[in-house]
Amino acid sequence: MNIRKSGYYQLVAFILAVALLSGCGSRETLRGVFKKETPYERYASSLKSAKLDETAIGQDWLAAGELSLQNTHPVTLPFKETGYFPADKPKALGYQVEAKRGEKIVVNLEMKARQNIRVFMDLFETSVDLAHTPKRVAYADSTSTTLSYVVEEDLPYIVRVQPELLRSGQYTITIQAQPTLVFPIPGKNSRHIASIWGDPRDAGARLHEGIDIFAPRGTPVIASVEGTVSRVGESPKGGKVVWLSDMNHGQNLYYAHLDQQLVTAGQRVAVGDTLGLVGNTGNAKGTGPHLHFGIYRYGRGATNPYPYLHASALPVPTVKVDATHIGNWVRVASKMANLRVQPSPKSAVYKTLKRYTPLLVTGGADNWYRVRLPDNSEAYVLSTLVEGISKPITIKKLKQDLPLLDDADPQASPMDSLPSGTAIPVVATYGAYLLVRQQDGRLGWIQAAD
Repeated sequence: MNIRKSGYYQLVAFILAVALLSGCGSRETLRGVFKKETPYERYASSLKSAKLDETAIGQDWLAAGELSLQNTHPVTLPFKETGYFPADKPKALGYQVEAKRGEKIVVNLEMKARQNIRVFMDLFETSVDLAHTPKRVAYADSTSTTLSYVVEEDLPYIVRVQPELLRSGQYTITIQAQPTLVFPIPGKNSRHIASIWGDPRDAGARLHEGIDIFAPRGTPVIASVEGTVSRVGESPKGGKVVWLSDMNHGQNLYYAHLDQQLVTAGQRVAVGDTLGLVGNTGNAKGTGPHLHFGIYRYGRGATNPYPYLHASALPVPTVKVDATHIGNWVRVASKMANLRVQPSPKSAVYKTLKRYTPLLVTGGADNWYRVRLPDNSEAYVLSTLVEGISKPITIKKLKQDLPLLDDADPQASPMDSLPSGTAIPVVATYGAYLLVRQQDGRLGWIQAAD
């Protein structure tokens, strides 16, 4: 950044600080009394109270937050990405994740910045077809680095991350899905589940309302959550059973086919306390010893226990790309390159690009770059398909005076004027425009046909 631009942003930052302080008067205090606002909402309200929403940079910040909820990037969990928030252009990240009832979405954020920087993390629930307005269901304090939420419905969720105005820094975000319950048989995990939710029973007359976990007779069965034993009994189907009430999450846990019950009704138990021993009582006679485990939500009936217990065996992927490219331009090095919706070769192709197409690297996940095209759309490209732009692809001698533009667009503003006869290095091509480098290293655009 040159000195003139740096001084400008320092001045704007000073004005912003003064305006925000002066804008947090009695009106804001009263609003806080009558309406509980999230950190993001409070910050947005302070911008509006200070009339910064009438400035270009304030409008850009508010628009970036809204746009991130519309132009989301679907990601598969676990997910990890490193990128950069520029100070001169407000930016918000929007990640779409598919989650199941009973899972816990956990978002961790690491920031590297020269100055303290507030970053707002929010989680939104949306509809399957993404047609409805996202509903905020969780958020993190602006000083917190972690956001977590226990999923209540099988829906897409959007993670939004946005820093405050005029602050730059490198971010690393990790998003995972974790189980909310401890596995009911120690030493086992979801890979030991033999019969799943929805399997047919009684020749298809009914469906399996739980999961079966096989283990040797007499293996301890433990409390998956802190709670109160609501019932200890015996039934023709379940045999010897224990019901555990989980008041914190509005559900009952059901343990069936036990060989022995080792608790009494009304007993308080902690996570890991033994409730009984694996057996094959009830209608499980004739099968191998196993635990039937079910979950029944208060007033809503049975639900699939699998997401509540499943811990992914997939490790959090490491970021393998060259981090020096983040925040800088690269170009397509191969004859053709596919941009993909997600950082995976199995993901849908977003667009196919020609050689020398310029891409601004905004982040990196695994061995994929998150890139922005000159039209401001973003997608992912395999890192091996691009290269830096330090070497020119050709030298163009101008036949006439040309404006050096700040964008590859007919409405772009001229940054400078290049006189006829100038020999200028071309580092990338995009439609009717060339990305060129001046002697002082600055990049700009010129029309390809002069």
